[in-house]
Amino acid sequence: MAKSLKRLNRVVLICGLAMFWVAPLKAEEPHADTPGDWLDVVRTSPYWVSQGVYRNMLTIRQWVLNESGYCADPDRHILFDMRGRFLAWISDGTNRAATQQRLNETRHSLHQSQQVKTWVAGAAGRIGYPFALACNQPHVNLDEALARYLGTLPTSRLWGTWDDLTFASSQQPGSLHDALMYVYRTRQQQQRLTLPKVLPRYLAGQILIESGGQTRAHSTANARGILQLSPPALSDCQLAPENYWHRLAQIDCALRLMDQNARNLRPVFESRFGHLPEDKQDRLFTLLLIQAYHGGAGRVQALLEDETLAKPAIYFAAHHERFTAGDMAFGMVFHNLGRDRLGLASLYYVADVQLATEALCRTTALKATEFCQWK
Repeated sequence: MAKSLKRLNRVVLICGLAMFWVAPLKAEEPHADTPGDWLDVVRTSPYWVSQGVYRNMLTIRQWVLNESGYCADPDRHILFDMRGRFLAWISDGTNRAATQQRLNETRHSLHQSQQVKTWVAGAAGRIGYPFALACNQPHVNLDEALARYLGTLPTSRLWGTWDDLTFASSQQPGSLHDALMYVYRTRQQQQRLTLPKVLPRYLAGQILIESGGQTRAHSTANARGILQLSPPALSDCQLAPENYWHRLAQIDCALRLMDQNARNLRPVFESRFGHLPEDKQDRLFTLLLIQAYHGGAGRVQALLEDETLAKPAIYFAAHHERFTAGDMAFGMVFHNLGRDRLGLASLYYVADVQLATEALCRTTALKATEFCQWK
């Protein structure tokens, strides 16, 4: 079992969120005021630019998830700066090359009007700056996902057994929410979990974002089920192939992974951020656990202790009063873009999970419950 948990910690779980795409760019003359690489922008950005970035990114991602705001028309791209601040939008061209050309023209225009200090042309295999995000990209339908999670759709209710767990009955099936809380509380009572109290809310948000609550969700990377667990993770949780889609087992396995990640990350996290107020510590640690679920605990650990990658964390720890927990979690990734495989898609994932938790806690069923009062 110990070996299984160690292997489980190394498994990177896959989500279906789309990154920026970069399309073939028509031949163009280089611009004299264009730096050679978008990473120059990241490397020269002082750490203080992360102030407010978390809430700014939530605004942008909300437009995508809700198909609202500047993404009410899906045939658009939105442009934003290193602080996640919206700058402009464009209507997509007739093909990818035309869209890329419009993006680059808009980037140049934003630079000329001094809305950004510099700009970088995007091209095939190269991210441009200001950053761009397509409104038309794979994303969950939150209304449908909420209905599945809360059991509003009768076909989404469940009952059954897994390991030593027995939930609901065929006569009275329960909601996915009730199943999650049953598994979490049972494992807590068995003293098998050492997770932040708010973690179940974020795990619920992950269910919404990972699969929309669909039992048979199956990604192109072969991740499966409501929590999009990879086959190695499912195997390490001792699930036979016929149980890969079992919802109780998926929740139980994800909690085990989270707990193992928490045990591995806690010592280095407390060494770096143990002086923060307790509420802020819990908030930051939870966001890093969500990041670790998406990108791997090893990469998150490196952000806390690697000689080079931990420089942003050292700064945020020393000046934490100026930043929210979300700003620090995002800043540690942003200022290391290009150095590790955690990237913009990782930031989008955490933002989307946060938005999903907020949507859950606006529902009549949950907004007045303890589930949504935990800080």
